Order: sequence, then C-alpha cells, then structure tokens
Amino acid sequence: MEKYIQPFINVCESVFRDFIGTELEAEHPHFIDKNDPHDWDVSAVIGLTGEARGAVVISMKKELALKLTGILTGSEHIDLDDEVVDAIGEIINIIAGNAKRGLEETFRLVISLPTIIRGTDHTIMWPNDQARIMCIPFTIFETYTFCLSVAIEASSGV
Repeated sequence: MEKYIQPFINVCESVFRDFIGTELEAEHPHFIDKNDPHDWDVSAVIGLTGEARGAVVISMKKELALKLTGILTGSEHIDLDDEVVDAIGEIINIIAGNAKRGLEETFRLVISLPTIIRGTDHTIMWPNDQARIMCIPFTIFETYTFCLSVAIEASSGV
C-alpha cells in the first residue's frame, strides 16, 4: 500500500510548499471506515478511472479552508463562498493530477473534475463498499489539520 500512498504524501508536501508557501507534517496514514464520524466542514473529491478506480478527497475545517483561500487569493473570506470552494477544488485538482503522474508506472489513470461538498457532518459516498480508504492526516500552520483520503483499487482484468 505504501507505494500507492507515498506519491500522495510527496505531492501534498510539494503543492503546499509551492502554492501556499508552507510546510506540512504528514501524520501516520491509517485505514478508515466510510461510516467513521468526522468533523470536516468542506471536502473536495476527484474520481479516478482507467486501469484503477477510486477517489482522492481532501477534507478540512472551515477555518483552514478560509486561511488557504486567503493566501491563494490575497483576499479575506468569512464563509465557504464560491471563491473558497474554487480554491479547495483547485488544490485537490493539483494534488490528484500530480499524484496521477507518480502512479503512472503502475496504472494509466484518468481524473475527473473536482466535486465539492460543504457543510458539517457531510458524508462521502465512496466508489463501492469494498474500497479500502486510507486517510493521510496532515498538520499545517502548527495547529490546523486536514485529511487526504485515498481509495484506489485495480479495475477488473488488470
């Protein structure tokens, strides 16, 4: 599993360094159940298809989404408005696109456009009930956290 997860950790670290100007600390990746409770306010989802299928999801609290958008746009936001949604969607798009390149020696993949879910206690519907979901928790700005969740499985016949 590490060969699938490490590209996502590396990409997150470089994306946040290059686009946000800060370092991340990756915590210990762990499997989660799709029914596990969480307290995220916004999630951005990118689907994966091709020789593997699955999804990549970044989830965070509202305060972090507002802070990241402020850094990216240079303007202050007080709510999960359209600009915040666009910024979080662009972050997951860059992460998934770069991770896709890192996985291409194993799988040929196609990524979807990002879908954003906002609101407390939202639920992510994963591709199927058998998908094993790996959560990679990150700490940013010393006190904020977010989770990059990844579920990838080889398509039939591969």
